[in-house]
Amino acid sequence: MKELKRSEQREQAFAIIFERIFNDAPLDELVDNALLARDFELCDYARKTTEGVQEHLGQIDAAIEQYAIGWKKQRISKVALAILRLAVYEMEYEDEIPVAVAVNEAVELAKKYATQADASFINGILGSISRAAQPEQTAQPEQPAQPASAQEDA
Repeated sequence: MKELKRSEQREQAFAIIFERIFNDAPLDELVDNALLARDFELCDYARKTTEGVQEHLGQIDAAIEQYAIGWKKQRISKVALAILRLAVYEMEYEDEIPVAVAVNEAVELAKKYATQADASFINGILGSISRAAQPEQTAQPEQPAQPASAQEDA
């Protein structure tokens, strides 16, 4: 198997995560079927990511539902849901992937496989999750008050 770029590895993971929405078969069976149907050999990253999404699916879907204000999970397109699951997994459980990269790659997948509206929707949800996960970094720490003697010297 040729060496895949990370975006191609991510695309493989997306394809299996998407297929899991419709087919609850074990991962190995889905991979075997993909190999037979599309000459598709799942890379290690895609396998690990797909397994991780499945393992943490409850927490991932809870995060998506919390930030998809006014949307039930059932109303989100299946493509968008698969992309969101992949990105939230990367953001929350893959330390070596910067959050901004996970968000950007999710938006790019949405542009390729979904609509521009889905891409904007995905960007909004992932942005909200990202901001909620990180403490406010723009606030400046308060400067300690200087003693009166230091102020007089200035």
